[in-house]
Amino acid sequence: MTNPLDGFTVTEADISYVGQGLQRPECILAERDGSLWSADARGGVVHIRPDGSQELISQMHDDRFAATADAAARFTQGTLPNGLAFDADGSILISNFGTDRLERMTRRGQSEVLLDSIDGTPIGKVNFVLRDSKGRIWLTVSTRIKNWMQAISPNIADGYVAVLDERGARIVADGFRFTNEIRFDAAEEWLYVVETSGRRITRLRIGADTSVTAREVFGPADTGGFIDGIAFDAFGNLWGTHVMSDRIFAITPKGDFRVILDDDVPGPSAALYDAFARDAVTPELMLACGGRIAPWFASVTFGGPDLRNVYIGSLRGTRIPLFRSPVPGMPMEHWHR
Repeated sequence: MTNPLDGFTVTEADISYVGQGLQRPECILAERDGSLWSADARGGVVHIRPDGSQELISQMHDDRFAATADAAARFTQGTLPNGLAFDADGSILISNFGTDRLERMTRRGQSEVLLDSIDGTPIGKVNFVLRDSKGRIWLTVSTRIKNWMQAISPNIADGYVAVLDERGARIVADGFRFTNEIRFDAAEEWLYVVETSGRRITRLRIGADTSVTAREVFGPADTGGFIDGIAFDAFGNLWGTHVMSDRIFAITPKGDFRVILDDDVPGPSAALYDAFARDAVTPELMLACGGRIAPWFASVTFGGPDLRNVYIGSLRGTRIPLFRSPVPGMPMEHWHR
């Protein structure tokens, strides 16, 4: 069967935008009615309605992200809602990269802490959260190091994947190089795990009891950039983002790697990758990177009535880029609720 992505690329001219005045819109959830929910560094999410109006829904309003003059501190301190997922009742699960907690917030802003430790140990830099069709909550922890920028290293592999279900919270797989986003395939047999500092995607075959029965690299052993977010389309292509070098790519079901959108600025990226190879990455080198569309591509989300709208989350943008895909996205668990 012909892959719908054959010959498909996107340029800046193909991009339109949604939202305005957003702060660190790292993760985006899309609903069937056209609503978008974007993580926001003011301490919650921004609800962007189908008519374009938007509302900040916050747990506790926090102005530190915008007010902090130190650019590196802005991305490591305060409340930093990161990965998002819808819970069964429609409330929002928040992996908070600043408070190091898994939180749940209603659509009116009432919030509670679901998890801040496992077996009595602080969970670390919780990055992403995902709920499966069985109601289990999966989360990733990028690193146990408080300042995550110090963990962007080829020699640190202290990230892990955990699950929270009726049996409690437990680690199911460990030793990842800066664990980031995760996604299940359509059959929920394999869990795909981003290793940002590994610059690769690892997949885990998950047994009925949440045990890992196989672990292997999917696609290239090195994709050539720091991967952040991933999402499947209906054909089985796994889309992803290169953060800081700002690319959208796809890995086909056969494992072939394709670049769809390239907004990289080569000079700063080359300096960053050279420093990474020497284990000498600094915040200044990271902050020098970023394209024009939405600096630091962080996630990719399918939405719209036909699931062909592709929304790009970012760490340094203030609005959400949008383009059209030739293939719909794979519906998320909440899509048909």
